[in-house]
Amino acid sequence: MCPFCYIGKRNFESALGQLSNTDQIEIEWKSFQLDPGIPEHRADNVNLYEYLAQRKGMNLAQSVAIHNSVTETAKRAGLEYNFDKAVVANSFNAHRVIQLAKTKGLGDAMEERLFRAYFTEGKDVADPAVLTKLGVDAGLTEADVSEALSNEAYADKVRKDIKEAQQSGLTGVPFFVFDRRYAISGAQPPEMFLQTLQKSLNE
Repeated sequence: MCPFCYIGKRNFESALGQLSNTDQIEIEWKSFQLDPGIPEHRADNVNLYEYLAQRKGMNLAQSVAIHNSVTETAKRAGLEYNFDKAVVANSFNAHRVIQLAKTKGLGDAMEERLFRAYFTEGKDVADPAVLTKLGVDAGLTEADVSEALSNEAYADKVRKDIKEAQQSGLTGVPFFVFDRRYAISGAQPPEMFLQTLQKSLNE
């Protein structure tokens, strides 16, 4: 649900597209929640502009301006953001589905589908029915999504990732780690990702 994560993903992929030896690269997605305090079942109708204004202590006009700026940044990365349609939701269950998708080699496909659903399509990614549809779109079965949402093992995997990040001192995303040696914080341009990828591969 962090807009810079989707932009960072695209910039990272742009860098990957400039490499010839991508078969040597394995990508593993990790779970992280910027705001785990969002209720799982929200009764209010606060939109994303209002949510950020309340959370960051700014006025509504400032929040709208920030989101408009991010929309332009996303556009330069080839992404369409529709913040006016975004549904503020707790992402924990979505992370559970991602964790299961990772076991089937579909982690990246699931991430991509969730990003597009949230930022472009205005889907409620906390809704089990929506998650089921998105999971099927990414290559999972309905039974897979049901398993992810009911089996505590996947919830534990989410918590483990978050704890690992906290123990490493990580407080924000996107955050990319290369071979546990190099790190890139934020949605940096493709050139920075390319340099770090090449350095890691050379070593």
